Amino acid sequence: MRMAELSAESGVPVATVKFYLREGLLPAGERTSPNQARYSAAHVQRLRLIKALTEVGGLPLASVGVVLGAIDGAETPHRTMGVVQQELAGTPPKVSEEAAEWASGLLADLMRRHGWKEHPPAHRTIANLVAALATAKELGQEKLTDRLAEYADLAMRVAELDVEVVAGLTSLDKIIETGLVATVLGDRIFAGLRHLAQEQVSREVLRG
Repeated sequence: MRMAELSAESGVPVATVKFYLREGLLPAGERTSPNQARYSAAHVQRLRLIKALTEVGGLPLASVGVVLGAIDGAETPHRTMGVVQQELAGTPPKVSEEAAEWASGLLADLMRRHGWKEHPPAHRTIANLVAALATAKELGQEKLTDRLAEYADLAMRVAELDVEVVAGLTSLDKIIETGLVATVLGDRIFAGLRHLAQEQVSREVLRG
């Protein structure tokens, strides 16, 4: 297909497609003349993936580039998901040293009891979680942190569901792409379901 067809099929404007090509986010098409190239269904899929990562997942283009680089770099699905999680985590906010020390101890104890291992790729995720726990303590919301083990149990079940989505796939490319989508869009889906459930429960419990 030509550039115009690629744009129409993917829903991405021609100018944006050209920008992605220049930035290396989209592989070059098959050159048919000095000014023309032919594109395939793989290009459509890549554009839809970029669109999902930016528009739904909320990732900046710099992070999208890192994620796509991991995909194209023939990393294992596990390592690629680690890259995705770190880009989703972003930069941890600053909290007081005292609260961070308390939160780090709480989290380390929970991970030990659940048999979770801390690996270097997860450091940004852990730093963000420590910051969130520390902030809860500083706000006097210990009730939230007191239920941390129960939240961890729920998180493990969600993670099992996420992995089940890709467990039956045989293509490495499909495993990585599906796992990526499950991680990025799964966060948005679960957050949306949680908010709907909160509305229902709060209506029943807190309305009076």
